[in-house]
Amino acid sequence: MSRPAPGGSEPPATTPGPPGPPATPAAPERVVARFRRSARVLILPVLLMIAAAGAAGYALFALTEPWQRLAVGAGAILVVLLGTLLPFLAWLTRRWTLTTRRIIQRSGVFARSRQELQLHRAHEVTVRRTPGQRMFGAGDVRITTAHERPLVLHDVPGPLLVQAALDELIDRSHRGAAAERRVDPPDPDVDTVLWGTR
Repeated sequence: MSRPAPGGSEPPATTPGPPGPPATPAAPERVVARFRRSARVLILPVLLMIAAAGAAGYALFALTEPWQRLAVGAGAILVVLLGTLLPFLAWLTRRWTLTTRRIIQRSGVFARSRQELQLHRAHEVTVRRTPGQRMFGAGDVRITTAHERPLVLHDVPGPLLVQAALDELIDRSHRGAAAERRVDPPDPDVDTVLWGTR
């Protein structure tokens, strides 16, 4: 017969059980690469700016009326703003960040948007290249998942290198997730049924 501990309180009961595996700290997330669309998308805006500047310069010397010169100058400024500056800002603000755990897409000039995809959800990475993209070493990288809409990175410079990096990171992510599932101890509250033991 056991005696109560001094002070009238009994010692806390402990339930013996197998010791769980030591908790391993997760590796910190690291940035692998940051990149933007290929600069080939700026060729037409630059050509438009050169054409607008040349046409405006010629018209300013050819026209004699002040209001005509003012109209040509205002039109040239408007063409440059809409046809050159806005595409350049769109190119500058659209970028991707590839880390060891996810890929993040940021875009938007006035309204900013952010989209990210966890790499352990990705299943396949494919590259599509048009003849024009091949000339400039660019291409579209498509990342497909099981349940979500695929993420497409348009006009990526060096798409084959990006695909190889994504394949390696996705494979590591899948192996890490599988290892975590194997290491996790079973829940003692869940009943295990063994079929065929009767």
